[in-house]
Amino acid sequence: MPLYQPSRRQVIGGGGGYEDGHVLDLDTAVKDGVLGGLTGGIVGLPGSGGGAGGVPDKLDLRRMIEELDLSEVPSVFICPISLEPMQDPVTLCTGQTYERSNILKWFSLGHLTCPTTMQELWDESVTPNRTLYHLIYTWFHHKYLLMKKRCEDVQGRAGELIETLKKVKGQARVQTLKELRQLVGAHATAKKAVVDNGGVAVVSGLLGRFTSHAVGSECVAIIVGLDLDSEARKNLMQHEKVSLIVDMLNEGSIETKINCTRLIGMLMEEKDFRSELISSHSLLVGLMRLVKDRRHGNGILPGLSLLKTICLHKQVLSLFVSVGAVPQLVDLLPNLDSDCLEVALFILNTLSSLHEGKLALKDCPNTIPNMVRFLMRVSEICTQYSLSILWSLCDLAPDECSVRAVDAGLAPKLLLVIQSGCDPALKQRSAELLKLCSLNYSDSAFISKCKLTRTMQ
Repeated sequence: MPLYQPSRRQVIGGGGGYEDGHVLDLDTAVKDGVLGGLTGGIVGLPGSGGGAGGVPDKLDLRRMIEELDLSEVPSVFICPISLEPMQDPVTLCTGQTYERSNILKWFSLGHLTCPTTMQELWDESVTPNRTLYHLIYTWFHHKYLLMKKRCEDVQGRAGELIETLKKVKGQARVQTLKELRQLVGAHATAKKAVVDNGGVAVVSGLLGRFTSHAVGSECVAIIVGLDLDSEARKNLMQHEKVSLIVDMLNEGSIETKINCTRLIGMLMEEKDFRSELISSHSLLVGLMRLVKDRRHGNGILPGLSLLKTICLHKQVLSLFVSVGAVPQLVDLLPNLDSDCLEVALFILNTLSSLHEGKLALKDCPNTIPNMVRFLMRVSEICTQYSLSILWSLCDLAPDECSVRAVDAGLAPKLLLVIQSGCDPALKQRSAELLKLCSLNYSDSAFISKCKLTRTMQ
């Protein structure tokens, strides 16, 4: 059970000045700097707008703690048992304070000691620490009101920027978009304000045939941070807007390229999305450049993920082959992490369903060695895709591809799959491929190729 040992200076008790580490009241705590962040008067004290008796107008303490979700809270507010802010602090006879529910649970487990000091308790009663509760409530109440005020300011500013965008042009438009992008990126309430004030239509309306990339990149960065409804997505699926997005995917900064990739992915989630919008040589070339850019590794997974989504549209598959995606992806495989590798192998496996895709895979000298390498090496999914690709090639050209695969060490890898705890269908496919490869060898020669002794070891 985690225990937190507060310093004597920080412990707030039920009275007694500074003796035994106690703080007398809220004024003393604030004056001495125990509670950071309360400036310009104390919320809830007489004369500062609080409720009667120095207690703020009541808001639920639990709700305030949950909504604020602060990472830094004064240590005197933290229960030593749960390490969470206390909502009902009680003090033991030892002078240590805990959250009521936590200390009662401690007692219910048969412990008759103070969790912090491990002293035996001569009195098992608990006393509500009203002074500390008052401090906790006032501090969170103050933070909560500041948060609400900031949210209102952010929402108001977002609305102002949307109205400004309807009027300004040129560099002023770019600067307004940049401020709105920063606002949307930093505050969830700004996103809601943009949507509620019709900002999605305003920003997307700036995208068109004659839009500069400076304006377009800011618009896309804003849009990908919003929750788009079906109408907004359909509006963005206009041909001239998609063409601009594809242009920026090819020529923009790495951030713009990733945002364009994300936006196209969002549009493809719309049920009325048309495949002709992605039947673009320029789109696929731009995505291949993105996934091959080793200087900016953060673009590889978004690029591969969109390529995966696109290849689910069968009308576009032949275009993948025509832009040379197969050999480029095959050569990229050894440098990918496991997440990216699974996506890339999925794409190649999908392309192997096309005759021209199989031919492209067969003609690439690294296809078979790479596929053999990934069997039983990264994950079962990678093994499944690699095995499927190898099967397609060996079925296409058994005399040529089977020999190349066996020379690359396929046979012992297949035996490992068969002996493993993989999916039964995967083991069955491995056995069938092993049998297919054996047809080009005598029994003794194939057993030698299998390197059974090494495999068993």
